[in-house]
Amino acid sequence: MSATMATPSEGVLTVARGMQVLRAFRSDRASLSNAELVRRTGLSKATVSRLTTTLLQLGALRRVAGGREFELGAAPVGIGHAYIAGSDLLERVNPFLQELADRLNVSVALAVRDDLEMLYLGYRVGHKVATLRLGQGSVLPLGTTSIGHAYLWGLPPAERAPLIAALLRAYGANAGQVERVMQESFCDLESTGTCAVLAGYQRDAYGVALPVRVGRRGIVMGLSCGKADVQPDLAAEQRRIAPVLRKAAKELEKLMADFDGEP
Repeated sequence: MSATMATPSEGVLTVARGMQVLRAFRSDRASLSNAELVRRTGLSKATVSRLTTTLLQLGALRRVAGGREFELGAAPVGIGHAYIAGSDLLERVNPFLQELADRLNVSVALAVRDDLEMLYLGYRVGHKVATLRLGQGSVLPLGTTSIGHAYLWGLPPAERAPLIAALLRAYGANAGQVERVMQESFCDLESTGTCAVLAGYQRDAYGVALPVRVGRRGIVMGLSCGKADVQPDLAAEQRRIAPVLRKAAKELEKLMADFDGEP
């Protein structure tokens, strides 16, 4: 094989790794060092250093004033804003999510899988709810949150099993505990249609979730309600939220039945 034939695959790999670096920046807007980017992406120090240098030159990253850390530049932020402004899905679901958030006095999220995390496409907060510093574009763990467990449960078994195996490998020594809570959620989903998890990503924050299938393609997503509270009664909150959430999920699927795009 000639060098010219090998170049495209090398270019694709470089772009993919660059996207890994950009995706490591979360919606909390925290700046990241090369060392933290290595930890979050699993790439080598040399690769991360080379990529951050290139992304700086392209304007995709910028240095924090007076430091060695990086934050997102204008280019990817502009792409994100363009997506939000032009998304038919968000235009249709956000009013629905807001009404649900206000009715239950919670935050409401609609999310899809992004590798081993859940990406919030839609997010709305009830008028009386203190923010959890989350929003559209936030990412939460797939393996430890109610919205992640609900998404997994919504997948066909043939897709679910290898994804769970990959998740458990990623959790290493903590895999046993993660699997136990995940199976509890699956039992709950089978018996009640929803699952509830406390402190899946933040102390004293809970989520009650279920899977939804959106549009003509039946795209599996997770729909969740939750908030942070001091020592919340998880069982009581699930009993309060679950009946409304189950009904809302059916309404959302009906609302989006003719949707024929991608998330």
